[in-house]
Amino acid sequence: MSRTAFFSFIAAVVAGDRASKWAVMEAMGPADNISLVPGLASLVHVRNPGAAFGILAGADPLLRSVFFTIVTVAVVAVLTGVFMRGRLPGKTEAAAAAAIVGGALGNAWDRVILGEVVDFIDLYVGVWHWPAFNVADSFITLGAVALVISSLRERPGAAAD
Repeated sequence: MSRTAFFSFIAAVVAGDRASKWAVMEAMGPADNISLVPGLASLVHVRNPGAAFGILAGADPLLRSVFFTIVTVAVVAVLTGVFMRGRLPGKTEAAAAAAIVGGALGNAWDRVILGEVVDFIDLYVGVWHWPAFNVADSFITLGAVALVISSLRERPGAAAD
């Protein structure tokens, strides 16, 4: 994957995340709920001051801010650096890294501007709900899964144990 494609993909992820969150914030009030697939999926408008699953939501705001800033800068720096040094073996890995970086930057944008992340996708079965998430979270998850799957595949020419 070229550098232009890598950074364009990151920009597209951030733009898609921003656009989706803007639409939700404009169209829905806090705690509004729009059923998409009854018994399975809804659009909601919730604010998450923490990370995935509300991790650190109750922590001191300054501690949260410093922690999330350090984690975001580290993730962006490491994955971008690995890409720039040509250390990703293929286009799938480069796209996965770009997805993670774009997602991390999308959520960081919310934290800087709003002090919390806007989540709006609610998946559930009956009364069992997956924690609400957003486009950035989806790209981070898909990118991480793609990198894990890629790391488990045997590479041609790799020495077998």
